Formats: sequence, C-alpha cells, structure tokens
Amino acid sequence: MQNLKRGVAGLAALSIAAAGVVGTFGAVTAQDDELTVGVSWNNFQEERWGLWDEPALKAALEAAGAQYISTDAASSIEKQLTDIEALINQGADALIILAQDDVAILPAVRAALDEGIPVVAYDRLIEDPGVFYVSFNNVEIGRMQGRAMLEEVPAGNYVFIKGNAADPNSDFLFSGTMEILQDAIDAGDIVNVGEQYTDNWDPAIAQRNMEQILTDNDNNVDAVVAQNDGTAGGAIAALDAQGLAGVVPVSGQDAEVAALNRIANGTQTQTVWVDGRTEATAAAGIAVALAQGTPLDEIEGAVVFSDGPSGVPVNAVLLDPVSVTQDNLGELVEAGWISQEELCAGVEPGSVAACP
Repeated sequence: MQNLKRGVAGLAALSIAAAGVVGTFGAVTAQDDELTVGVSWNNFQEERWGLWDEPALKAALEAAGAQYISTDAASSIEKQLTDIEALINQGADALIILAQDDVAILPAVRAALDEGIPVVAYDRLIEDPGVFYVSFNNVEIGRMQGRAMLEEVPAGNYVFIKGNAADPNSDFLFSGTMEILQDAIDAGDIVNVGEQYTDNWDPAIAQRNMEQILTDNDNNVDAVVAQNDGTAGGAIAALDAQGLAGVVPVSGQDAEVAALNRIANGTQTQTVWVDGRTEATAAAGIAVALAQGTPLDEIEGAVVFSDGPSGVPVNAVLLDPVSVTQDNLGELVEAGWISQEELCAGVEPGSVAACP
C-alpha cells in the first residue's frame, strides 16, 4: 500500500505545480482581458464534484484572473450537448468537460475545437487528438483495488460492481484490477461469480445488481470490487440486508465521507483517495494556458496517452492516487479531507487508531 504521508506530500506538490502552470503560461491578471472558462459538469450525484472539485476549480480560476461559468447536465447527454453550446455562446475561451458519455459528446467537442476553443477532458477521457485529458491514473486505481482485495481474500468468489458503461474509466479500472487478479483467476483460486456495470454510477442500481448477484449465488460471495464509493455503498446495503456487511470485504474509490466512516466502522475495507482539489487546480491552469495559446504538447508534465477504447493519442496529465484502509485513515484527517468527528461517528473509541 502506498504511504499516505508521501502521497499527501506528492499531491501538495502537484497542487503547487498546477498553480505554477497558470503562472508559467501567461500570468493572467485582473488588468488583462479576462478569460472565461466554461465548465460542463455531467452531474453532482457523486459527492466529490460539488464538495471538492468545483470549489477548487473556481478558486484556481479566480486566482488566475479568469471567470468561471458552468452547467450541470444532470446525467443527460442531450442536456450536456446543449449545455456546451450554451457555454460557447456565453463566450467561453476554453471548456472543461466532465463527460456523461465519451462518444456522444464528440460532436459538441469538435464544434468547440472548430471555433478555436480548447477543450480539457476532466477526469473522464474524450478521445479526440485536439482534447487535453486531465485525470488520475485510473488503471493504477484499479490495481490498488485489486491488491487490497487480494490481500484480504486470496481465494474465493469475487463480485465486480463496475461503473457506468459509457464512462471509459470503468474499463480502465477493471483492466487494472485484472492485472492483479488474473493469475489467481487462471489458477482457479478466484472465481468471478458476478460482474455488472452500474448505470450513471447510481448507488441504488449498484444495490439492485448486488442483490441479484447474492440471490444467484445463494449469498456465497467472499469479496466485492466496487469501483467507487457510491457503488460500494450500494453493494454494502445489499450485503447488510443479508447479514454480510463487515464480513465480505468491499473496495471503493473517491474517499467520500460516508465511505471513510464505513472503513472506520469496518463495513468497507478500502477506498482510493483521488484529491479533487489537485485535479481541479491542474485543470484550471491547463485550461488557462491553452486559452492563451500554449500548444497541447507544451503543457508542463504532459504525456501522450493512447490507451483508450479507440487508441486515439491525446496529450494528458495523469495524477497519482492513494490507497486508504483503516491503517492510514488518520492521515486524511491531518490532510484536512475529513474531520475526526465525521470519520469516527458511531465508531467504538480505540477500535481503530484514527478514533482514539
């Protein structure tokens, strides 16, 4: 497991570097012509977008002297397409897009690029060579989930509660997990007894999928690889109804408050911390730099990423995630991600080191 203190330091350094992107490329100030950055959010269902990412993005753009305008597609690709058109019509000099569907979004993206408006794909890949991609390393997140589950359950019946089928991250995560688990699967030690995508990453759908898998297997399930904390929460609700919450290990991602509390209480085993503050700061700096004319391949830290479903090469910045279990929960308190009161709600004092 990655040392969280090292991870926190690394994320802090990345935040400083991301802020430096703004300073390096253009040093936008209030007396300059103000840039407008339009942000198309696919939804605010996942806790992190509204709690961490949006405030950090707004703050970073404000610090750069740029104006923030935004829309919320409420999980509708049709609305997201019209949202992007509206952002363009409002005079956006650059767009940051958290895509609901990476393929369906392409006409709107290409319309923006044709007008000379740079596009940053936020957290979710958009396969167009004119787009800049900013995310955490999702394959590594999948590896972290696989390692955590393999350590807990080296042999047994595994369930895979995947994310939205239209989100490339779901398959990136799964490929990383399979890198870790495939040998044990091939050896017959691990058996895949259920694998389901989750429409819109909806916890209620994840719960229904998990309930069906439990029914199909007479509750004979030993581990659940859930791809984010929302789907983990849905899976745990299904397990709880069968008296299996806290018995069957469950992974997650995002380090949501509820998930961290579940880890402290013992009903969730692991999550992966993807600090939205760092990602948002990086995206803001990159959007401003691109709007000021910096070429895609001259963005600081840019690499070529071509591992998407269609193999389209895009310039990208990929940030490092951090695996979290009971062993290092307290360091998220130290990092200001969660309060000790939130983390330890309902936890027996002294049962975990983070809750004395």
